Amino acid sequence: MKHRGRHRRRRRGRALRATLAGTALALTAAATLISASQATVSDAPGALKPISASGEDGQLSLAEQRVPERWLDRLASRMGRPVGVGTVLRGADRTLRDAAGCSTAEKQALPIEPAATRAYCFGGGDTRGWRPGAVTTSGDADDDGRWGENRVILSGWTRGGGEGASMDGPAPEQGLARVAFVDANDLGRLRYTWALLAVPVDGGRDYRGLVSPLSGMVWYQDKLLVTTREGDRNALYVYDMDRIQRATVESDAVGRVRGGWSAHGYRYVLPAVGSYTLPGGDAVPRPASVSLDRSTSPDSLVASEWVPADADRRTRLWRYALSRDPARSGLLATDSAGHADAVEAYETKATDVRGVLSYRSGWYLNRAAGTPEGHGTLWRQDLDGARATECATDETRHCWSGGSGSLSYAEQTGEIWSQSGRTLFALPLASVDRTLG
Repeated sequence: MKHRGRHRRRRRGRALRATLAGTALALTAAATLISASQATVSDAPGALKPISASGEDGQLSLAEQRVPERWLDRLASRMGRPVGVGTVLRGADRTLRDAAGCSTAEKQALPIEPAATRAYCFGGGDTRGWRPGAVTTSGDADDDGRWGENRVILSGWTRGGGEGASMDGPAPEQGLARVAFVDANDLGRLRYTWALLAVPVDGGRDYRGLVSPLSGMVWYQDKLLVTTREGDRNALYVYDMDRIQRATVESDAVGRVRGGWSAHGYRYVLPAVGSYTLPGGDAVPRPASVSLDRSTSPDSLVASEWVPADADRRTRLWRYALSRDPARSGLLATDSAGHADAVEAYETKATDVRGVLSYRSGWYLNRAAGTPEGHGTLWRQDLDGARATECATDETRHCWSGGSGSLSYAEQTGEIWSQSGRTLFALPLASVDRTLG
């Protein structure tokens, strides 16, 4: 089922932007309690350094692998007809707390400057033992900001590892990945339900859970692309938003069980329809965070790798073109051999990058906090230099959310969405640019 609302609701988007411009939520009162003794970032990353996107022995090239159609059809014939996003949203049975219902500790995770204009919190009982990692929205999926008639947010989580875990992620036996499908039609009351990410096996007669930390994802057209550290060469898994399957047995098991199909207790499961693999070699950069850039032609997927603060090398940033072929909706543009080559690449001195966003000439990099309870730094870099948001309270650059993960920009509303711990938040990109000057 293809989306049918691509060129509608322009006026609705403008009205929402006007509402956002006149709305300021008092979300950061607790966040500003952060100590003024935090050290100022002394080493700015400077300007981006262009590197050859086709060089380095093809390290940035991805090979596309498609799950055979007969596997997916076999799985659907046994599990039942796939459902779409609308069906999943109608089954949303959990509610996110709005900003007023978030605790002081949860609000401390919010950015200090610029302030968040929306904030919501997941329940502790629903997320205990799970690590948040990635956010994307229907603003990525379609340029009118909706999927069909729905406005949707997707929040990715990984079992194990804890909120303060490194990008290396949890132990493999713990690392199941799940996605919260959030019904955002009423921004005053967000409801959600869970779906498990899976990989078909045995010719489509069964599936297993995706075992990987989920640090980045992009929903583009009818596909969901997620980062993975599963295996030595896997880079991205691909899911079809029109191929969501219902689980029929409620148990902790994953896959075919006595009496039907189980998805670790969740009602829905997404079987992968493809993947992108890396070339071999230890020096090959693995996408740790990804986002969508609609300011390029064609639209593009941007990626950053994770390099620890004590490393002796620079972080690489790069982008892939997305396909314009209607028969390849939501997939990367590939050559005749099925390879997706990077079309642009840079190096940056910024390390410990947890989220990347590219829009027009700027690259926005979210750097993690230096301490578990500290705040991170949001840099905007280009070929001329770098600037970071600064806090009016203590004149440091530690103004961004400390545990924030991936960044997602909804162009039609002008909002950036991200998540820190159990706190999901949004703020206008324009407010970031005003803070940067």
